[in-house]
Amino acid sequence: MKHPEYLPEFSIKAQASEKARSACVVVGVIDGSRLSPAARALDEASGGYLSAVLKGGDLGTGVGSTLLLQRVPGVAAERVLLVSLGKAEELNEKNYRSASAAAWRLLRDGGATDALSCLHEADVPGRDVAWRVEQDTLSAADALYRFDAMKSQAKAPAKALKKISFALPQGAGKAGVERALAAAQAIALGVAFAKDLGNTPSNVCTPDHLAEQAKDLAKTYGFKCEVLDRKACEKLGMGSFLSVGKGSDKPPRFIVLRHDGGKKTQKPYVLVGKAITFDAGGISLKPAAEMDEMNYDMSGGGSVLGTFRAIGELGLKLNVVGLIPACENMPDAAANKPGDIVTSMSGQTIEILNTDAEGRLILCDALTYAQRFKPAAVLDMATLTGACVIALGSHPSGLFSDDEALVAQIQSAADAAWDRVWRLPLWDDYQEQLKSNLADMANIGGRPGGSITAACFLARFAKGYPWAHLDIAGTAYVGGREKKGSTGRPVPLLTHFLMDRAQQA
Repeated sequence: MKHPEYLPEFSIKAQASEKARSACVVVGVIDGSRLSPAARALDEASGGYLSAVLKGGDLGTGVGSTLLLQRVPGVAAERVLLVSLGKAEELNEKNYRSASAAAWRLLRDGGATDALSCLHEADVPGRDVAWRVEQDTLSAADALYRFDAMKSQAKAPAKALKKISFALPQGAGKAGVERALAAAQAIALGVAFAKDLGNTPSNVCTPDHLAEQAKDLAKTYGFKCEVLDRKACEKLGMGSFLSVGKGSDKPPRFIVLRHDGGKKTQKPYVLVGKAITFDAGGISLKPAAEMDEMNYDMSGGGSVLGTFRAIGELGLKLNVVGLIPACENMPDAAANKPGDIVTSMSGQTIEILNTDAEGRLILCDALTYAQRFKPAAVLDMATLTGACVIALGSHPSGLFSDDEALVAQIQSAADAAWDRVWRLPLWDDYQEQLKSNLADMANIGGRPGGSITAACFLARFAKGYPWAHLDIAGTAYVGGREKKGSTGRPVPLLTHFLMDRAQQA
């Protein structure tokens, strides 16, 4: 599998900032004038040059303000990049990540082909050097990311960053920082893969395309891959899943990936990802505005594939299964109609009151299919509801589960990855909204608590194992013409979750 050319080579170096023969050394400044240890060393080597520049007020005090200096006297590096970390008392995870992102965005087009970062010297309360190096790595990968596969004359920067090193702070354990860097690189590859899949338009990224990508992953990393076609799904009784794709000329695919990295006796962790490669809403047609963004409705499935790339890079000693129900939701004479009743793989019947509430219809059969693996836990990811975006915005993903131990594990992984979640209720009270007079349940529960009733619907099929649902409608991609693009979330969260489970195993 091809390595993205824009991703640089990352490494850890025990090297003094003033002696580094690099194209650029990146250092932090706090309170507009307080130099980090690496910056102080540069200042001393240059006879106070940095201090004099800062006194002139050329570097703003706001978080992420930058100042690129050329040929600083007494310093081996060609450039020194000063990055403002804001006020000391306000230095937190968000501000650190913002400063890091600003630095890499500037260097992306700055002409430097390599860089030594000392930004992780910053003392972020509650976060060690390993965490800061991981976040700095992911910020760099995000800033350097390019998707130009669909452009006729795409051009890479004339001078792109090819190598990024992180200076090892005094007293820091090299082995721990190197482990963090290895994990960050794997996550960066997984995120980039998920982004590419999300950004690929739906006329190219079809269910068959996702299946081929899964096969490529299996070939590269030694996974097992099985792709079930319509006939195989019919034999299994996946009436709910198959009903969604009836209005499309793109045949559905149910993708099964297996990473058998643990002992044979070890129960696997199952990741289920919604993959509607384009969602027109079906007969309950969506409004035209922003419908162009509905190729991102496969982001749950994309995050499963991205996570498999990350764990493949890490060689994780854990058994993991990925299930991706993939199809299109289009209007057609054969499409689901409001009022239709379908039978799920579980045998439960569903009255379809809105064909645009289709994600739950494909996930429910995947959740039933997951039972055959006797899983340790099942996590499903889906751009499921606009209601979750209204409730939480674009910062955390919505988390739903009644399993307290699993919730704690997911919240811990989300915090470590800084791929955050917020728990919402999954109370039986909401189940009343899913009642149907004609079937076992309806596929919608009305406008009140829309993201909650969607999760309650899924809970009816997640039987016999610990289960959690992540609604990533607000976090999987950024909308709008100017900034439209996949974020690759929740690949960091899922990778950390699985790394934690492997460590415990």
